[in-house]
Amino acid sequence: MKINKKLRSALVTFAIVIIAFLVCEAGIEGWVDGFKLKFAEKGLLVPICCYIVLAVSLNLIVGISGELSLGHAGFMSIGAFSGVVIATWLEKAVLTINDAGKTVPFFGDTAIIIITIIVAGALAALAGVVIGIPALRLRGDYLAIVLLAFGEIIRNVMNCVLVAVDGSTMHFALKINESSAVGFGQGMQMVINGAQGTVNKVTSAAFNNERFIIGFGLVIFTLFVVLNLINSRSGRAIMAIRDNRIAAESVGLNVMKYKMMAFVTGAALAGMAGALYGLNMKTVTAVDFDYNMSIEILVMVVLGGIGSIRGSVIAAAVLRFLPEKLRFLNDYRMLVYAIVLIVVMLATNSPILKNFWALLMRVKPLRVAVEWLQALPGKVRAAFSFGKNKNGKAGEAQ
Repeated sequence: MKINKKLRSALVTFAIVIIAFLVCEAGIEGWVDGFKLKFAEKGLLVPICCYIVLAVSLNLIVGISGELSLGHAGFMSIGAFSGVVIATWLEKAVLTINDAGKTVPFFGDTAIIIITIIVAGALAALAGVVIGIPALRLRGDYLAIVLLAFGEIIRNVMNCVLVAVDGSTMHFALKINESSAVGFGQGMQMVINGAQGTVNKVTSAAFNNERFIIGFGLVIFTLFVVLNLINSRSGRAIMAIRDNRIAAESVGLNVMKYKMMAFVTGAALAGMAGALYGLNMKTVTAVDFDYNMSIEILVMVVLGGIGSIRGSVIAAAVLRFLPEKLRFLNDYRMLVYAIVLIVVMLATNSPILKNFWALLMRVKPLRVAVEWLQALPGKVRAAFSFGKNKNGKAGEAQ
């Protein structure tokens, strides 16, 4: 069976993610003697999953659709704050009676997280529709400024929002200034407390392997959605609009429709990542989702390669894990981190490095090794393919 180039690339991307997941599980469970992830390293696994989803979803907007977005942190914050509210409400309102006659939550922690991720993604998609209809009529720097302003508006609004849950009832209020104190009464559980952020009592802040598995599932779902969209008829239309808007309009493509499709899909995935991120932390505040986070996600996209989904996956994982490995440098940690970013960006776009690589390819043993690695997927496929043997008869797997 012949596999086309796009399908082969997608399978390689999925294989990298699955292998990385198995390696992490081996480090968590101690399957291999001498290989055990440290406590701090395990704590990074779920955030890394969230950032991979954020980078891939932003790459859909920036790399595939060709629109510069600086408001991705806004959609993430919508997912994070709404996710904590939804999870708390599910735990308090949807109840059942167990065998001992006690009233307990109907859903377990895993089910609550999955339902919360889905609902938070829908809310972020709705926000994407609301902001996308007027904003996507703009282009370039103007669109980036509007989406940056959208993210800042969300951040400042969440600084003033108060939410409490009392059984199946949710109470909302706005705290405009310090003098406008709001009291919800006794017995109510605060969920969002203005500038102090969320109060997450549904899930523990400690590492939980089930949350990591859910995060891995969210990464696989994101890759499935994005890669299928890119390789579909709609994806080809989106890229045609990116390459030449006038030519796309001349053949009858609805530019607004396809731009909205990519934008809303990216917003929904960002909201889902935000919900998982919010439920993985004991508390998140609005200041966590300022424009710096949008820039950080954009850096992951640029470093991994604009339009490269696999590059976004690798860059997001490396850039989230690198600061932890540089912690031994103390005060110089972020300085070295910034220097590494600059060197990598310069190196990947350096003609000198490209010429050096071309020079290395003149060395016959190295060239043969590279050609062998490039041909390896085809050899593996041929080894397990069913076709005809030299006598023209149906043969078995080679």
